[in-house]
Amino acid sequence: MKLSGSVKYSSVSRGLSAVIAAVATWNLAATATAAAIDLEGFSGSGAAAEMQLEQRFDADLSAADLRVWMQQMASAPNHVGSAHDKANADFQLAKFREWGWDAAIETFSVLYPTPREVSVELLAPTHFKARLSEPPIEGDSTSTQTKDELPPYNVYGADGDVTAELVYVNQGMPDDYKELERLGVNVKGRIVLTRYGGGWRGLKPKLAYEHGAVGCLIYSDPKDDGFGQGDTYPKGGFRPRDAVQRGSVQDLTLYSGDPLTPGVGATPGAKRLALKDAKTLLKIPVLPISYADAEPLLAALGGRVAPQSWRGGLPLSYHIGPGPAQVHMKILSDWNQKPIFDVVAKIKGSEEPDRWIIRGNHHDGWVFGAMDPLSGQVALMAEAKSIGKLLKQGWRPRRTLVYTSWDGEEPGLLGSTEWAEQHASELKAKAVMYVNSDTNGRGFISAEGSHAVQHFLSEVARDVNDPETGASVLRRWLAERRVSSFEGVAQPDSAAYGNASVVGDLQLGALGSGSDYTPFLQHLGVNSVNLGFQGEGQYGVYHSAYDSFDHYRRFVDPTFEYGVTLAKVAGRVVLRASQADLIPVREGDFAASVAGYNEELHKLAESMRSKSREFGKLLEEESYKLTMDPDFPLAAPARLADVPYLNFASLDNAVARLEQSAKAFDKEYARLSATSDKASSGERERVNATLAVLEQNLMDSRGLPGREWYQHMIYAPGAHTGYGVKTLPGIREAIEERRWDEANQYIGVVARALNNYSARMDRAIAAP
Repeated sequence: MKLSGSVKYSSVSRGLSAVIAAVATWNLAATATAAAIDLEGFSGSGAAAEMQLEQRFDADLSAADLRVWMQQMASAPNHVGSAHDKANADFQLAKFREWGWDAAIETFSVLYPTPREVSVELLAPTHFKARLSEPPIEGDSTSTQTKDELPPYNVYGADGDVTAELVYVNQGMPDDYKELERLGVNVKGRIVLTRYGGGWRGLKPKLAYEHGAVGCLIYSDPKDDGFGQGDTYPKGGFRPRDAVQRGSVQDLTLYSGDPLTPGVGATPGAKRLALKDAKTLLKIPVLPISYADAEPLLAALGGRVAPQSWRGGLPLSYHIGPGPAQVHMKILSDWNQKPIFDVVAKIKGSEEPDRWIIRGNHHDGWVFGAMDPLSGQVALMAEAKSIGKLLKQGWRPRRTLVYTSWDGEEPGLLGSTEWAEQHASELKAKAVMYVNSDTNGRGFISAEGSHAVQHFLSEVARDVNDPETGASVLRRWLAERRVSSFEGVAQPDSAAYGNASVVGDLQLGALGSGSDYTPFLQHLGVNSVNLGFQGEGQYGVYHSAYDSFDHYRRFVDPTFEYGVTLAKVAGRVVLRASQADLIPVREGDFAASVAGYNEELHKLAESMRSKSREFGKLLEEESYKLTMDPDFPLAAPARLADVPYLNFASLDNAVARLEQSAKAFDKEYARLSATSDKASSGERERVNATLAVLEQNLMDSRGLPGREWYQHMIYAPGAHTGYGVKTLPGIREAIEERRWDEANQYIGVVARALNNYSARMDRAIAAP
């Protein structure tokens, strides 16, 4: 589920061996020597023992295993409620037990509507009936298995039977509706047609409803992940004409999990909301369609020609409407509860059994789900098998390992959220870290997470080799960043990435939403990371029936070596977090990242202030009126109020204190990490006891404005981005949406959270 929109992966790195050779020389011998003694949280002797353990761990990882498991698990549709979804859970349970884990299945009962009837028809000016299905493709052995397959649909959209004029709204994001207003186009009482991209799919029908639309159609434009990117399946890996991107449209910006049981586990006896009271269910019907089905609808539209940036890759002029295209859409569903099956396996820690390192991936897909999610799931299984062998050889982790295979992620993070809510008290007391994966391709590591583990993950990436180049995963990532920067390739938004205190470290992305880390980090305050590989391969079949084993083995990771590489990376994160004398962190990286985010807020407010002033002058001087083409009238944008000066003092002071406290904490951490003497064991335990729950100090029980379930004050999915992260979200979104009193309020809330975090660190290193 993780990556939003319709574009997933494309071939963006060619000749990378030459690229890496052009990068400054790396002393591999020195790196290997350093790796043997330099591990976050380990003493020298402990680091050497850990490296030996990891060599044994690597020895039992097999690409052949991953291939066989994926082929079996992707052999039939495995959506929630399907027979194969349950069979996959049972298969994994048996494997975990075979490998020596204490494993069980936890079952929850969740609302999961499935369609009984779906149709889309163009009634005027011509007639066309959408296919709304995906035909078999030559060479794809599972594409003929339609018996147990659900038709393409968007789960948690409303039922409805509506007929109305059509309006094309580009990607259906807030700025698109502002542009429509300038164009004099209103969607009230109409059906909107929007393309994937620009933001999470669930926001498209939500915003359409808020603007008065009665229905929403979402299509995948070939410019984004079809023939505009390369050859389509089966010749290439990109989206063919009839492929449809399914997906959830549940309003995850409010809360994830079962729509009827917010905040509590969806057990049989749980109190449930009535359907009409479930805030995350949408109010209008919505359906996904292919670009083959979208083309006649777009061709039938009249009205203004769409702005240049709104035009896709179909061979026609993109018009906005409204009309003369008139569309009838109908959706009728079974609104029933269905069981979901979480597989949970444990190895009890030998010394700190009440501190848990949790590893997770989901096993449910929209149809066959080879890439999403089984590419990540088979890597997790490989880790579990190898750890099981270590266990049978007499090894046992210091801290408890919990390996989880979630169900129901695709509809709305159902399995992980219900499990986290059901075990919330225990997790707040015991969960030290949650390590997530989802999709896995090939190319470069993608790492997101709590910024205190940035250096820790950099060490892990340093110690695993990339299978294509032989360089370390870290070195390859750094090479890609340097080359992209040199060639002017757009870099990630600095407001969503951390700052590294060590030159040559990874820069972790901050976590928004879209995968199973959400309930752990943003609802419970558990330190979390998300891992995978991406950047190469041809993956344009996201959430379609063609996300199959045959597609994956041809166009994504043919050798399955990147699945093994993910297992090496995630396995090391788990093993080191479970084994280290001190829980691996570097708080200076967190402090530097927060300082960077704070600086971004200052710049944002000042930029908006300057722009508002300049915009006011343009309106006063009638500049928009004077530059308008009378043949294509365009109203001036709405006037913006002046931006006041916000009171950042409490936040600035809290950030300065955080930097000072983190520096002192890291200094004491380094001292304790350098020694393994018994005299310091009490001090190490005091530090570990703090680190196990430190992230929870960044929570506020009142949550974010209008979405109380999200309680983390540093990271959250944006209210108008969905998957995309907002850092310091209570402040940032208030500024962006010009809610100035709220911005000042959350400056105080975030400052208090940071001060609590600093105070907790100070107490951990204070002399007894």
